[in-house]
Amino acid sequence: MSEPVLTVEQMRAAERAAVDAGTSEWELMQRAGRGAALWVMRAAAGRGVTVLCGPGNNGGDGYVIAQCLLGAGYAVEVIAPREPSSTAARTGRAHYEGPVSEAARPQHPVVVDCLFGYGLSRTVEGPFAELLEDLKANDCYRIAIDVPSAVESDSGRVLGPLPRYDLTLALGAWKQAHALMPAVARMGALRRVPIGIETGGGTAAFAAPPHLGAPAADAHKYRRGLLAIVAGAMPGAPLLSSEAAMRAGAGYVKLLSEHAHPDAPAELVIEQGDFAGAIADERIAALLVGPGLGRDGAARSRLAAVLGRGLPAVLDADALHLLDAKLLAEADASNLCVTPHEGELAALCEAFGVTAECKLDRARRLHDVTGITVLAKGADTILVAGGMTSFFPRGSSWLSVAGTGDVLAGIFASRLAVHGNTRRAGEEAVWLHHEAARRAGPAFTAGELARAVRTAMETFL
Repeated sequence: MSEPVLTVEQMRAAERAAVDAGTSEWELMQRAGRGAALWVMRAAAGRGVTVLCGPGNNGGDGYVIAQCLLGAGYAVEVIAPREPSSTAARTGRAHYEGPVSEAARPQHPVVVDCLFGYGLSRTVEGPFAELLEDLKANDCYRIAIDVPSAVESDSGRVLGPLPRYDLTLALGAWKQAHALMPAVARMGALRRVPIGIETGGGTAAFAAPPHLGAPAADAHKYRRGLLAIVAGAMPGAPLLSSEAAMRAGAGYVKLLSEHAHPDAPAELVIEQGDFAGAIADERIAALLVGPGLGRDGAARSRLAAVLGRGLPAVLDADALHLLDAKLLAEADASNLCVTPHEGELAALCEAFGVTAECKLDRARRLHDVTGITVLAKGADTILVAGGMTSFFPRGSSWLSVAGTGDVLAGIFASRLAVHGNTRRAGEEAVWLHHEAARRAGPAFTAGELARAVRTAMETFL
């Protein structure tokens, strides 16, 4: 089941709704603090804990955590450079029975960061920055409550010293920063602490692992989906896409190419010559164009032919540099999927007049302007389709090798050929891509990744 991801404003609205329904702000703080304290105790395993408390409600959560630890017999110290400024935080401070130091260095092997929560919007400075700098240098187990204290929740931007945490506990709901670079790379393990608020009805969520299912009992190769991959000037990339696509569920993968491809696997059907006739095949369920395509006039003509078919299609690599408003006007944008990395996303945004500061906003705005499904790939992959944004747990950092994007495009197109749903295919592709990387182990090549897609399928059947 997918889990909602909230913006700062959506989280505030959810908390206001809970208060309006009769749950006090103090009760919400107690739920958050007590739930987080259970995770802190598991991590501390009897060791002493230092809690860093800020002046706002995140600091209030810290006082509740500290009191829970104190009541359970833990050695606890609280460091708070400033007095609480909110009513709920002052209540939390009043209920904490231990001492509070305004200026000290953490003395215990576990440190809990409750300086600032999800509402941070300005640079962390002064004694708070000093505490975070000290935490960066401290050899301790670091726990962030809700989001790390130098992180802007909506964008994942870093607004001050950012230690590397071992555990981050999201309170009530996931925030966008829990899925976005550069912040998420420093958050360690991610766990969510329920606090009894309603978080549904939004437009963003962590995608749930898919259930793929075996082919139907009466399936045959065309019913399972014929995928046509349109090659171009460079033969290697479309072969990688084909290798992945053949293992991701499509019943038939055909490569339309001008090259002979003597190293291609025997199972791959390669059709040379009559491109216009080949792409007109009524049995084709989906198309992939871009890997190895080139950017000359011939490549643009092939892209135009793909778009003119009106079939579900994945556009990757060179196709993303060729796509423009004129070509898109001849296509059914609702059937189109693009898979840009950061540079390709920038090129698409320039082509369609999209301006936005961060990757997430660029992907969303590009989708809004064009209607295309956008899979913005990278260390923090984001899928925007049908007005919904899907986030994903981080994949293996070994995916940072040439050719893995061609593999992802092949998986995406293969799943699209199976059922034709762009959002579903995109989510399935990312999960399969990540699982294939896990199974391939360290230092794999793109070819080894493509071949690992078959065993990755087992995870989701």
